[in-house]
Amino acid sequence: MKITVIGAGAVGATTADNLVRKNIAEEIVLLDIKEGVAEGKAQDMMQTAALLGFDSTITGVTNDYVATAGSAVAVITSGIPRKPGMTREELIGTNAGIVKSVVENLVQYSPDIIILIVSNPMDTMTYLTLKASGLPKNRIIGMGGALDSARFKYQLAQKLNASANDLNAIVIGGHGDTTMIPLINHATWNSIPVTNFLTEEEQQDIVKKTMVGGATLTALIGTSAWYAPGAAAAAMVESIVRDQNRLFTASVYLEGEYEETDINIGVPVIINKNGWDRIVPLQLSEAEKQLFVNSATAVRSMNQVLKDNQIIS
Repeated sequence: MKITVIGAGAVGATTADNLVRKNIAEEIVLLDIKEGVAEGKAQDMMQTAALLGFDSTITGVTNDYVATAGSAVAVITSGIPRKPGMTREELIGTNAGIVKSVVENLVQYSPDIIILIVSNPMDTMTYLTLKASGLPKNRIIGMGGALDSARFKYQLAQKLNASANDLNAIVIGGHGDTTMIPLINHATWNSIPVTNFLTEEEQQDIVKKTMVGGATLTALIGTSAWYAPGAAAAAMVESIVRDQNRLFTASVYLEGEYEETDINIGVPVIINKNGWDRIVPLQLSEAEKQLFVNSATAVRSMNQVLKDNQIIS
C-alpha cells in the first residue's frame, strides 16, 4: 500500500514521520514543490529506521505526481501557513489555487484515492476538494475536528489534573477560532460528565481556551502548530488503512444531516477503509443547535469566496 503526503513543511513532515513510525504502509511518498526538501526530509526519516524499528519506506520527490500513482490515501498539507494576526479567511485566495492543482494531479494518478485535507481554511479547502475532484463524498475528509477535539481534551486534562486518555470530548462545527463548538456538556471523564467536577466559570474557560488553541500557538511560535496536526492526520489515516472504525469529528459533506446541506463542516463520523463511513447523530440542545447554525453560516461565507472568484461554479 502507498500513502502520499503533499507538502514537506512542518505539518506534512510530521504527518509522514508519524505514519512511518506506525508501519502502516509499505511506501510513503512525501512530495513538495521546493527542490530537495522532501528528498532531504525523507532521507533523514529513513535514517531513523534502525533506531525506531520500522520497515516502511519513505520516498521524497519534487513535484513528481507520477511517484504518487496508486496511492490509497493522500494527506494534503500544502499552502501557506497562518501567520500571527491572519484569519483563516485571508488564506483562501492563495491556498485555493494550490489545493485545486494538487487535487487534480492526485486524482489523475490515483482515481480510487481517499483524500484527507489539512490545508487551511480547512472546511473550505475540503469543500473545494470535493467539488474539484469529482470523487464520492465519503472519500473526502477534513482533519480539523480531530485536532480541535484533541486540544479540547488537553484543556480538560489541565483543568481536571486528569489523563487525556481518560477523557471523551469532541468539538463540532467549523475549524476556526469563532466557528468551532467544544461540546462541554457532552464531555466525560471515564463516563462521568466533566461538568460534575467543574464550575461554570471553569467550563467556560476551557471552552474559550480550546477555541483559541490554534491562535495561541501561532502567537507563541510565530507560525501554525505542527506536532498535534501531524498526529491527528496520521491517526485518521491509520483508521482508514487499518479499517479501525474509529469515531472522529471530521469535516464531511452534509446533505440534510444536522439540518445542513451543501457544506463541509465538522460532525462526528466513523472512519474506516471506505473513508468516512457514516455520520453519527448527536442530541444537541437548542443553544448548541443555534451555535451550529451560526458556524455553518460562517463557513458558507468563506465557501462563497470560491464562487465569487470563479474557483468553483
